[in-house]
Amino acid sequence: EVQLVESGGGLVQPGGSLRLSCAASGFTFSTYAMSWVRQAPGKGLEWVSDINSSGSTTRYADSVKGRFTTSRDNAKNTLYLQMNSLKRDDTAVYYCAKGYIDTIRPSRAVGSWGQGTQVTVSS
Repeated sequence: EVQLVESGGGLVQPGGSLRLSCAASGFTFSTYAMSWVRQAPGKGLEWVSDINSSGSTTRYADSVKGRFTTSRDNAKNTLYLQMNSLKRDDTAVYYCAKGYIDTIRPSRAVGSWGQGTQVTVSS
């Protein structure tokens, strides 16, 4: 079965950086687009980014554009999210998901998602 395991979250100061990883198994990772979605405390799911199967094309939400970079290593079946210039508003649980996600109304009931990793941006 599909398994997605996020890691790399933690506590970081504003302006700092973190790199999240998503280890994938149970499907042919290299043939699927992948997505990142987050959920801030008390808020709904927010689409963050996605990447096509080869890694040649990425998209980002306006809120993270210029600060976050999505990449993938298909040989390692791993998706990454490099987060720079972190802001307090970036505090959230970050999820990776298989394929493209509805960017307007993301739902964990649709498709395959990981368990999430907590990112806390605080001084």
